Amino acid sequence: MKRLSACIIYIVLSLPVCLAQTTYTAPVYQELPLGAIKPEGWLRNQLLIMRKGTSGHLDEIYAKVKDDNGWLGGKGDGWEETPYWLDGALPLAYLLDDKTLQEKVLRYVHWTLAHQRPSGYFGPITKAEREQQQTIDPAHANAGEDWWPKMVMLKVLQQYYSATGDTYVIRFMSNYFRYQLAALKTAPLGKWTQWAEARGPENMLTVLWLYNITHDAFLLDLAAHLETQSFPWSSWMGNRDWVISTTTFRDNNLWMNRHAVNVAMGIKAPAVNYQRTGDTNYLRSLRTGWHDLMTVHGLPMGIFSGDEDLNGNLPTQGVELCAVVEAMFSLENIIATTGAVPYMDALERIAFNALPTQTTDDYNAKQYFQVANQVQISRGVFEFSLPFNREMCNVLGMRSGYTCCLANMHQGWTKFAQHLWYASPEGGLAALAYGPCSLHVKAGKDSTPVTIHETTSYPFEDVIHFSLAASKTVSFPLQLRIPAWCKEAVILLNSQPLQRAAGGQLVTLDRSWKNGDKLALQLPMEITTSTWGRNSRAVERGPLVYALRLQEKWGKEHDAVEGDYFSVYPEGAWNYALQKAGVDKPGEQLHFSVVKPVDDSFVWNLAHAPVKITAPAKQLPDWKVANGVAYQPVTDREGIYKGKVDSAVHEITLVPYGCTKVRVVAFPVVR
Repeated sequence: MKRLSACIIYIVLSLPVCLAQTTYTAPVYQELPLGAIKPEGWLRNQLLIMRKGTSGHLDEIYAKVKDDNGWLGGKGDGWEETPYWLDGALPLAYLLDDKTLQEKVLRYVHWTLAHQRPSGYFGPITKAEREQQQTIDPAHANAGEDWWPKMVMLKVLQQYYSATGDTYVIRFMSNYFRYQLAALKTAPLGKWTQWAEARGPENMLTVLWLYNITHDAFLLDLAAHLETQSFPWSSWMGNRDWVISTTTFRDNNLWMNRHAVNVAMGIKAPAVNYQRTGDTNYLRSLRTGWHDLMTVHGLPMGIFSGDEDLNGNLPTQGVELCAVVEAMFSLENIIATTGAVPYMDALERIAFNALPTQTTDDYNAKQYFQVANQVQISRGVFEFSLPFNREMCNVLGMRSGYTCCLANMHQGWTKFAQHLWYASPEGGLAALAYGPCSLHVKAGKDSTPVTIHETTSYPFEDVIHFSLAASKTVSFPLQLRIPAWCKEAVILLNSQPLQRAAGGQLVTLDRSWKNGDKLALQLPMEITTSTWGRNSRAVERGPLVYALRLQEKWGKEHDAVEGDYFSVYPEGAWNYALQKAGVDKPGEQLHFSVVKPVDDSFVWNLAHAPVKITAPAKQLPDWKVANGVAYQPVTDREGIYKGKVDSAVHEITLVPYGCTKVRVVAFPVVR
């Protein structure tokens, strides 16, 4: 089959017109081709670290991906972990223009494309095929294997198409989806495992992506059929009973509907169904479900608890790394579908806080569960809803906990980099998340090649610079997101004031752009505090949440089953409470300062923390670790801790949460 060489794809930025007479509603924004956005500065360095670490070498160091792999025709792993790895490694290869990594990941892609069965079925050679020479077609769909890992591989193939334009992917997916529509009658989503039922929105997402290209009506029928066989996330999120039920029992009854990774994937279901039907009730369900989820289970770093089940809003609860990256991916798709600013803000909060803290600097080890108030990283059962008698869920290791996160963690930064920009109607562009990058597209009605360099140390600084290069003057609308945390943004064009805008909205600059135009977006950041579980308070500035800076004592150990791992303990006191005066008037009592500039070598750790906030605090002598957990002190209705408090006032230093491994982020309050 013909293959296109890897290159940056330039496209005309116009939304497709739906040709079928349906209620299908195209997304507000379209994703740009993989490679059109090139990360720069600290973001590129993060990807280079991943390329050097497990993201670029998992197929060499991890037996499931390395040995006799099913996605290369072997008898080894044919389930989720190999597609998980590809789902992050393939975009990494194209974002970095890394030909060596491209060759590695394309082995799996090309094998998958070349070995589709005549019926449209695809995937590793099944036991029935290997041992009984069974032909898999809709009449013999039971001889196939689980639908779930194929959903992940479809996402990989979608990204491959986005990077290369290989039209064989379109034919491949069309054939598979025709097979699936027929096969689901005898082999429904839940035939092999509940994972496929729980994660049906992933399947629907790629079906609708293909419909956006081909407009084949059967694809809408398939999407509707998949919805009937999937967990009803949309109705759950809209009626509130589901969120209430997740707060009650912790047993094997219906645990799949509160499993945090399932939830992270499921939150996109209302947006997917809105796209499928045009029914705005789905958007209301999305708003209700996200609000309720974060109210009942939300943690300061922007993600909901899930260790593995949803587990409330106490700062002692953990969250699985897979839930972090899957929630980000869901939000990236929700943003495209709805164009709603709150989900853009939510994406950045997770990306700049929850994501970076859960891996080591070299991206070779990860935590299965991170904890908000994490005063030690060690073996133990802690307060997790799935505690594991192996006691390895909290340590930093390559194989500690379940290895799904080892394979799946790579999509977090790569897909975030892909979704800094989107295409908007009328050949426009939309900057909906911010980070250093360059953008290479064709824009405007005349499809003029345009390059935009986005230069910034955001989220650590509050100014984002855009420099435009074009061969001629070009007219197109440029949209900029003004985060809700920003009271008033200032936009300058060529150093001259252009516009002011309140937070929580999108600003559209529809004008003729000239070669050399320079745009500056100023997003003044103020220190604020927010309230979390047990009346605890967190300190924020812009999209960053700040945590107590603690010196870290690392120790390397070895487990016979799960290999090498790291424990981390704090050095010095951690049991501080914020003073009420600082909580009530953070702009007066708390002080922000820049420690060092952010350069291209930035790493999310204490040594590179570029900014800090100092705050007055007092120690709580009775706040101690019990069984590895810093149980949150109880407060009264005013949110004031009533136990013993030392009289001395200390100035504590807070740094970005993402730069910490051990920390306090949700503080008690004292007078």
